[in-house]
Amino acid sequence: MRNYFPYTIFPLGDTALTVDFGNCIDQDISAHIMGVFKYMQANPVQGFIECVPAYSSLTIFYNPAILKKEIRSRETISDIAKEKLEEILEKKSCTLTDQPRTVKMPVCYDEAVAPDLKTILREKKITKQELISLHSSPAYRVYMLGFLPGFAYMGEINEKIAMPRKATPQKVQAGSVGIAGNQTGIYPINSPGGWHIIGRTPVRLYEMKDSDNFSTFFQPGDIVQFYSISRDEFENY
Repeated sequence: MRNYFPYTIFPLGDTALTVDFGNCIDQDISAHIMGVFKYMQANPVQGFIECVPAYSSLTIFYNPAILKKEIRSRETISDIAKEKLEEILEKKSCTLTDQPRTVKMPVCYDEAVAPDLKTILREKKITKQELISLHSSPAYRVYMLGFLPGFAYMGEINEKIAMPRKATPQKVQAGSVGIAGNQTGIYPINSPGGWHIIGRTPVRLYEMKDSDNFSTFFQPGDIVQFYSISRDEFENY
C-alpha cells in the first residue's frame, strides 16, 4: 500500500470526487498529485471524464451513466467512482519519475508596464534592482491553472516582496506579472485582477483558435524561471 501522503476523498456534487492531501503548498505533494494526474492521462478509466490538479488536491469528473452499470447491492455511483480512484492512488506506478518542463520566462520590470511597482518598492523599502533579484532568482513551480484559461499559480515568492491581494480588482493587461500573498502569476488575457503588477512578459500565453479549441502556454508541474529584459527588448520581442 502506498500512503506516501494521507488523503481524504469526498464528493464534489453528483459527478465528481476530490482527493484532498491537506490545505498546504508543498512541492512533494504537488509532485505526487502530478504523478497521479499523468498516470490517469496515460491510463484512462472507463467512466472517468477528466481530472484537474490543484495545489494539494485532485478532482476527478465522471459519467454517472457509465459507472451505474457497475453498481452492486447497497452501492452508489459515488462508491464505484471512489473504489476506482482508490485503486489508482495505491499504485506505485503513479510515482512521478520524469523531470518537469523548465521554462525561461522574460519579464520587463519597467514602470511603464508595472503599475504597482512604485507602491511595492515604497512599502517594502527596497530598490527596483532588489525586487527584480528577489522575484527572478527562485525557480517557481506551477501548482495549478485557474481563474482564467492558462493562468498559472506559481510559488513561493520571497517573503520580502509578498503583498496581500488588492481590496478592489483593477484592469490588467495580458502578460502582466503579478504577486499576491506568497504566489506569483501571469495574466494570460486582459482581465480585472487583484494581484500587484510588477512587470509584463511579451510571451503569448493563451491562444483562442475557435470556440471549442484553445491552447495555453503553461501546464501544472512546470518549473518557471523569470529573467529581466529591458523595455526595448520587450517592445521588440
